[in-house]
Amino acid sequence: MAELHLSLPEDDQKRVSKLPVMDGTLGPSVVDIRSLYAQTGYFTYDPGFTSTASCSSKITYIDGDNGVLLYRGYPIEQLAEKCDFLEVCYLLLNGELPNGAEMKEFVTTISKHVMVHEQLTRFYSGFRRDAHPMAVLVGVVGALSAFYHDGTDVTCREDRYTAAIRLIAKMPNIVAMCHKYSTGMPFIYPKRKLGYAENFMRMMMGDPCDEYVPNPILIRAIDRILILHADHEQNASTSTVRLAGSSGANPYACVAAGIACLWGAAHGGANEAVLNMLEEIGDASNIPEYVAKAKDKNDPFRLMGFGHRVYKNYDPRAKLMRQTCHEVLDELNLHNDRMFKLAMELERIALEDPYFVERKLYPNVDFYSGIVLRALGIPTEMFTAIFALARSVGWIAQWDEMISDPELKIGRPRQLYQGVPQRDVQPISSR
Repeated sequence: MAELHLSLPEDDQKRVSKLPVMDGTLGPSVVDIRSLYAQTGYFTYDPGFTSTASCSSKITYIDGDNGVLLYRGYPIEQLAEKCDFLEVCYLLLNGELPNGAEMKEFVTTISKHVMVHEQLTRFYSGFRRDAHPMAVLVGVVGALSAFYHDGTDVTCREDRYTAAIRLIAKMPNIVAMCHKYSTGMPFIYPKRKLGYAENFMRMMMGDPCDEYVPNPILIRAIDRILILHADHEQNASTSTVRLAGSSGANPYACVAAGIACLWGAAHGGANEAVLNMLEEIGDASNIPEYVAKAKDKNDPFRLMGFGHRVYKNYDPRAKLMRQTCHEVLDELNLHNDRMFKLAMELERIALEDPYFVERKLYPNVDFYSGIVLRALGIPTEMFTAIFALARSVGWIAQWDEMISDPELKIGRPRQLYQGVPQRDVQPISSR
């Protein structure tokens, strides 16, 4: 095993001569610093954990410099082109793509769990009608732990798998009910004979007075959005789920914590922020003014949906989402819609402007997914909830992997304290 030799300041008598270097199958090697404090009395300082590997994982790999995203070794482009979302769910949970018999059994198992407990539907009435769907989603998913607590032993592999199945099966229903509740429309029960994405769209957009007629192109668009957002390595919400789960907490409570983290505009709220930005720009004629504002470091305006913290090149998901975006716009004949014309013109300018090209600020997956969701008639405030629906399988797969890890320890980050040194309390009369 390779080792890193570290020298400390000359006036410090402690030395660390051996820090093991661990190699992964892909990506940079890591320095194992678990013994650092014991040997030296030092911690590391890494705000945001951007240089720290918090875990070992076999699920997802990202190479941001080269625009690579792999689920269990498979490129995201191939999965989005050749698989549906439930195949990807099976892959993330089990490590391999299913064959025909395995897929049939998996779909049957999912279909048995699509209904939610009728008492759970009453939770919605406790929220204001105008509550943000993510606020409702946090509460309702967290409430699943009240229905499935005693029967969920996190140390039991079968119980963990059942929890994963329940979550994947019920999330479309739960998310769709968030939308129906906000609009005053009745909840629509799922149909087991329908596919996953089709069932979700029917529950979201259907009307009990009329038969829902699915459009294959639009259903495929939703399915692709779900695939592209199913997992993304150790991002903020996934790390939140893992940290919550490290204490042995109920898995549904852990996922609710991930949903709360995802809600932030810097994370899952990015595609919602794209639409809000487009509304602010208003018209294609205003784009030059806003592009100039985006280039001005002293101006608070930022172009949302361009560039990515992880991908220093092109977001591999964006190419697929761009293709899907144009398929949807063509199908719905929306290329002349004011908002979509604005988005396409903004895309064109950003791809040609040297300022954006030199900085590799290409449109990312959030830019295109927001446009697609709006074209499908889904309200902007529901965008992040649909992201949560997609990411649920990644969260639960990561949680399951963590719980089964023999090296599992409860999360306990350290800190660099820079507050007031120890002092004595004075009587109130002397303060």
